[in-house]
Amino acid sequence: MNATIKLEKHFPVLLSELASIISPLYGGTFIDCTFGAGGYSKKILDNKLNSVIALDRDSSVNSTAAKFHSKYKKRFEFHNIKFSDIDQIKRDNIKAIIFDLGYSLNQISDLNRGISFKSKGKLDMRMGLNDFSCDDVISKMSQQSLFKIFKYFGDEKYAKPISKKIVQLRKKNKIETEHLVEIIESIKKKKTGKNKSTKIFQALRIFVNKEITELINGLIKAYNTLPIGGAIVVVTFHSIEDKIVKFFFKEYSEVKNSSRYLPKNSLSKKYFNLTKKKPTIPSKSEVKINPPSRSAKLRFAYKLEDGCDFKKFVNNFNYLKDIENLNFDD
Repeated sequence: MNATIKLEKHFPVLLSELASIISPLYGGTFIDCTFGAGGYSKKILDNKLNSVIALDRDSSVNSTAAKFHSKYKKRFEFHNIKFSDIDQIKRDNIKAIIFDLGYSLNQISDLNRGISFKSKGKLDMRMGLNDFSCDDVISKMSQQSLFKIFKYFGDEKYAKPISKKIVQLRKKNKIETEHLVEIIESIKKKKTGKNKSTKIFQALRIFVNKEITELINGLIKAYNTLPIGGAIVVVTFHSIEDKIVKFFFKEYSEVKNSSRYLPKNSLSKKYFNLTKKKPTIPSKSEVKINPPSRSAKLRFAYKLEDGCDFKKFVNNFNYLKDIENLNFDD
């Protein structure tokens, strides 16, 4: 008897839009780099010509992956690895590589993980296969390092006073999730549309999970793993991610003359076919059903050539990677 796959509460974002992009490629293997609750994988596996290799750094999804394996047998394979390790996957006939960079409802609603500002107790925020937790960051990082994390990863206007107050208060008492929220609210007194803690918690999640480095390395390795003609599809949820993905596709989908004085045959190669320059965003009806989808943006491109070195891409975002590599004694 086949296992029953139920996707309760969590809604995979832009699912029909994703299907319309990859359905012409059906009849091969698809890599779901962020398995989560399995929404994208299930949609792909509904077509019996397809197989899925799913990745996720979060071991809490292992039970969901086991149910998929029970139902789909040899058409489904799961690896508990970061997507920056996608080069460990050696397969032929890969049709598309898909990234959904959002957090699942299961992850956010697990208050023990401290991902949400609604959590209580110890700050954690680890998504799996981490070197340190958010508690380590808040307890040990210098004021200047905290300031950089909040400013660059959260675009937080009050990064300086918040980082200063954290360092002051942690000398007296351990700062847990609710205390961090109190610190932020004591400094950001004006009412805003978003929760006042949103930017700080986003910044900390990015830093703890090295999300910028993961994304940059993951995109490059996805390109190297994908055969010519395959697609890379990415759903982002905040401006830093979207900026990186937009640059990655746009920079290498345009033929540019290195100098106006050189002949036209010296033009660089196009490595992607970018059929749609603007991102796809959720419809009003989807946002109404699933409000967290409102910030989602989907971008995709098809691989045209092998051999891109991506030096400009890496160099363009080195300043963000440098912040992710701050040490606790900086």
